[in-house]
Formats: sequence, structure tokens, C-alpha cells
Amino acid sequence: MITNCFDNEKYISLQSQKILDRIASFGGKLYLEFGGKLFDDFHASRVLPGFHPDSKIKMLYELRNRAEIVIVISANDIEKNKRRGDLGITYDLDTLRLIDAFRNIGLYVGSVVITQYSEQHSSKLFQKRLENLGIKVYRHYPIENYPSDIPHIISEEGFGKNEYIETTRELVVITAPGPGSGKMATCLSQLYHEHKRGICSGYAKFETFPIWNLSLSHPVNLAYEAATADMGDVNMIDPYHLEAYGISSVNYNRDIAIFPVLKVMFEKIYGESPYKSPTDMGVNMVGYCIFDNEAAKQASYQEIIRRYYAALCAVRQGTGDKKEVQNIELIMNKLGICKEMRSTVIPALRKAEETDAPAVALELKDGTIITGKTSDLLGTCSAMLLNALKHLGGIDDSTRLLSPAIIEPIQKLKVNHMGNQNPRLHMDEVLIALAVASVTDSNAAIALEQIPKLNGTEAHSTVLLSRVDENVFKRLGVNLTCEPQYQTNKLFHG
Repeated sequence: MITNCFDNEKYISLQSQKILDRIASFGGKLYLEFGGKLFDDFHASRVLPGFHPDSKIKMLYELRNRAEIVIVISANDIEKNKRRGDLGITYDLDTLRLIDAFRNIGLYVGSVVITQYSEQHSSKLFQKRLENLGIKVYRHYPIENYPSDIPHIISEEGFGKNEYIETTRELVVITAPGPGSGKMATCLSQLYHEHKRGICSGYAKFETFPIWNLSLSHPVNLAYEAATADMGDVNMIDPYHLEAYGISSVNYNRDIAIFPVLKVMFEKIYGESPYKSPTDMGVNMVGYCIFDNEAAKQASYQEIIRRYYAALCAVRQGTGDKKEVQNIELIMNKLGICKEMRSTVIPALRKAEETDAPAVALELKDGTIITGKTSDLLGTCSAMLLNALKHLGGIDDSTRLLSPAIIEPIQKLKVNHMGNQNPRLHMDEVLIALAVASVTDSNAAIALEQIPKLNGTEAHSTVLLSRVDENVFKRLGVNLTCEPQYQTNKLFHG
């Protein structure tokens, strides 16, 4: 069961004020590097129940009349057709998606910056496409020996070569489709150019995790390590903050490693560094909004276990590395948690043993466990889904929501005309059939009304699922984990 531990309204208020204070401290203009996801921050909402996935956007919306967005994309990522793992779309297409998303909620997108630009053909085409859509585009170039050769970087042959981004608002949010796009370098380049122009501006960083004022070993911070295990990130005590203030704070290895270089850059640009530590650069107020520490710990344990299963499955599918699994195992051992602590694991395994077939277990928000079994008409996920909707709608378990007369024509269509070998209905097909049945069947209509209640529930499958069912779980907002094994010994799994 989920227990809220986070005050979202307090967070939006505190975070907005913190950013305004930082703008004022630099004389009226701030470049704010946004790490992580601005939209749909589901990791934060899972480890901090009560945190809304769109909290950062709501916070920016509060500042919409003072803020503009600059989206940064690397020419190298455009050239490689790099894709977002969660959405499956390339970074250039995601840039267009982000512009639409920002505009749809009333936020102003000032421009797009293509970093690491060196006349790549695909980047030229993307720039032309953006400009034809009326979007300003600026180009930033590779800088030799970045970030180590500071005299060269902070010169006309370094940052000086970059095109100056024309901005009109006091808060300039620098964001990107994914990591490694060049957000920090873009901010620093702007500081260099604005200093030359006599414009007083500053830089700050907004990273939700790790949470600087929680302990290094706090499960919320360790859940962040688990989430970035594929990148090898580790949380560390910020030694510069400890030396400057005698206070322990948590940061992560890459920011700590780069800080001496940044400090010298700041000194070259400002005359002195405005920050004594990487922690000083941040504006994160998340830690002040947790009101139930134990609930945050329990939620983080579950997220770490979910990440563990995801890493195991990635290795099984050939897309992951065993090192990631080992990194998460170390975190689990440190916290004394195991995968069986996930409430849906044992019920799913028991159901599979009883039926000698794949099984899925779903935990509803009240703690009720729902399972389903494979039949001639339905796969186990589909059967479980119908059972869950019946339970939520108070419909008797013996009631048939879909009669064979509805299911069998769909099966014939799949096998005889669509080339499918598996006649059993997938979850999306069940939902469509249920929608059709709801026109004449009141129980089907009641069942459909329960779908929003599945958001935030937990599920575990004893086998890796088809992409179809996996995507339906994702769209329903169900947190799914799977055992790292396939149902069959086939080499290809669609």
C-alpha cells in the first residue's frame, strides 16, 4: 500500500521562491540548467509519493511571465539518431515534442541550440526544419580540450566562437531531450558572452536527485543511484561544501569531479566564483517537503527492487550490462532488502506454479492482490485485468464481462487475417472489446469506469511480456516488473 510522504504544494511554493531569490542574487538574470525530466518525472513520484509527475512544470508555470525555455540538442546525437529509451523517439523529434508540450501550457520557448556543431549533414537539415517552423536556432561548436584547457575555453577561440543566444526573460531554463547534450557548457558560454556585453547574469543547477540535505545512505538517494546504475553514477559527500561550511551534504560524482574546473571558469568570467561547492550551485528544495520519512524509505525500497528487475530483464534481452545488476545488488545488500519484498512477486510465482503457466499478480492501492489465469480466450494479463476491474467495480467474480461471442470473432480476425499465431486476446484488445460491450452491458460500462484506479498500482509477471501488454501496463500507469525469462525458447520475441 502507498502512503503519501511529500507535500507537493509546499514544494511548488518553496521551489519557485528559491529560484526567484537566486535570480535576484545575480542582479536580475539567471541561466538555470535543468537536470532530469521536466515532464512526467515518474521516478520522483514513485520514491516520494505525493510528488506529482508534473510538479516541475507547474513550478515553472508559476514563473511563466519571467521565464523562457532554451532546448539544447547535440549534433552528435542527431547524427546517431539517438533515441529516448522511455518514448522510443529520436532526440530531434523529441525536441519538437518538447516545444509543443511547453507551448501547450503557456511557456515560452525562445530557441534551440545545436551543440557540438561541425557541419554535420543531419544537423543542417534539422536546423533548416526548425527555421522553416519559425524557431530560432543557434550553433555551438566543439571546443578542443574541454573542460580542462580553461584559458582556451574562456577565450574568443573557445566560448567566443559560439553564437550568442538572444534571450528576453530574466529566467532562462536550459533543458534537453537527454543527458550529455551540453546544457552546462551552453550556460557557461552565455555567461561569457553576456559578461563581454556588460550584462549581469548568473548560473544555477536544478537537479532533483540526489537530495542534498538527506543522508548519503538514505534510501531515496540510493534509489537515485539504482536509477543511474547504467551510467555508473554514485552519490558522495560534497567535500567542498564540508570544507567551506562544516556541513555534510550529498552530491554526485560527476558534479564533484567537475567543480574545480567550474570554479576557475567562474573566476575567469565573474572575477570570483559565486559558489564554494557543487551543492551551492543547486536550488533543490525537495528535501524540505518530505513529511513522512519512513514512507519515503519504504517507497524507495520498492523502487530499487523495480530497478533491479528492470536491469535483470535488460541483460536477458541483450540490452543491459551485468555490471548494472551488480551495482544495484550492492545497494540492496547495503539496505538489507531483497526482491521478495515486492508484494506481487510471491503471489505471481505461486500462481504460475499452481497453473503450470505464466502468471501475473497485481496489487491494488488497498493492498488487495489480483491474479488471472491463461485460458483459450485470454492471456494471463488480460484475465488479470478483467478480474481487477470487476473487483474495483464491485462486480461479482463469476460475472463474465466479455462473452465468447465477442471474443471469438476477434480471435478469428487475428489468426485468419492478421497473421497472428496466438489467438488469445492481449490487454489492448480486451479493453477495446470491453468498450464495445459497454454500449449494451452495464457491467462492462462499470468496469471501464474503474480504469483510472489502476494508476499507481503494482504488477509482477513470471515471464517477459509482449511489447503490446508491456505498453498497456505503462499507459495505465501500472508499475510492472518481470522475471527475466521468456515463455518460450524461441530466438525472436516480438
